[in-house]
Amino acid sequence: MVAEDKLARLREKYGEASADQIDDPAFAKAAQDVFDPDGKRVFPYSGLPTLLDAPYRPAPAEGADFGEIDIALVGVPMDLGVTNRPGARFGPRAVRTMERIGPFHHVHRIAPRAEARIADIGDVPLHSRYSLDRSLEDIEAFFDRIAAAGVRPLSVGGDHSISYPILNALGRERPVGMIHIDAHCDTGGQFEDTKFHHGGPFRHAVLSGALDPERTIQIGIRGSAEYLWEFSYESGMTVIHAEEFHRMGVDAVIARTREVIGDGACYVSLDVDGIDPAYTPGTGTPEVGGLSPREVQMLFQGLTGLDIVGGDVVEVAPEYDATTNTAQVGGQMLFEILCLMVRGGS
Repeated sequence: MVAEDKLARLREKYGEASADQIDDPAFAKAAQDVFDPDGKRVFPYSGLPTLLDAPYRPAPAEGADFGEIDIALVGVPMDLGVTNRPGARFGPRAVRTMERIGPFHHVHRIAPRAEARIADIGDVPLHSRYSLDRSLEDIEAFFDRIAAAGVRPLSVGGDHSISYPILNALGRERPVGMIHIDAHCDTGGQFEDTKFHHGGPFRHAVLSGALDPERTIQIGIRGSAEYLWEFSYESGMTVIHAEEFHRMGVDAVIARTREVIGDGACYVSLDVDGIDPAYTPGTGTPEVGGLSPREVQMLFQGLTGLDIVGGDVVEVAPEYDATTNTAQVGGQMLFEILCLMVRGGS
């Protein structure tokens, strides 16, 4: 039973208090981002949807003036590199429609939009819906402009081939390391006379000099395509298969990831097929036996302080998902990466 004096204090403080009357500094900062001066907040189901409900500030047509933002959320609606089921071109639109992701992260105790200047700058302008090669050129040119502006990009694809031109832009001056969550290593060679596809972006990023393989860790790998990933091992990447993840435990994987990445700049790339299709069925190449969303969240939450210069969530193909679970999980993972980017170096 609550003591009468305690109950009296609670009644006095909270009996007529509005939702935005908050004392805890971290909670109050989040509330200031959500409530207007009259104590009202935007309906989560109204207005035009943006990635993580960030303000919409479309990228300039040319140049590198991105309005003094710190982190740009970017849609990359291109899936011309798929080897199985298409449809990830609709991923950015699907993730934008997800409500109630954020604004506060209870583990990190931050509201990212209250800590950094974050905006959805729209989709990469693509010249062709038919040409994969031209699309990759367009993506690289767009992310070159973002990098030149000193802005860190966080993207939603699209298939995994989009990571190659993004890495080229971010690793042009110095190669970056990478934390890669996936069912597949995506370091394969040419298929049917096609050099670029979603099964080989990280081979090309290493060969272009943009990605440091010895500071790259690939987590959740499984399935029947293992014979295609020889490049990962020969180049020096660290590969943790899904069954190894479960034997090691999250804390050991976090420690190994920190050891591999070290203090240098790194990129985070999450393919939703790294998560078990019980949670993310809406993807092009599902593989049974993957990680759970909670395991990936715990992994990310253990990586605070890394120097993350960019990231992506890819392969959300909503037409294979009757429940919107995949877009919901994809959006939550985007938020997890965003929080790491905001907390980088802290």
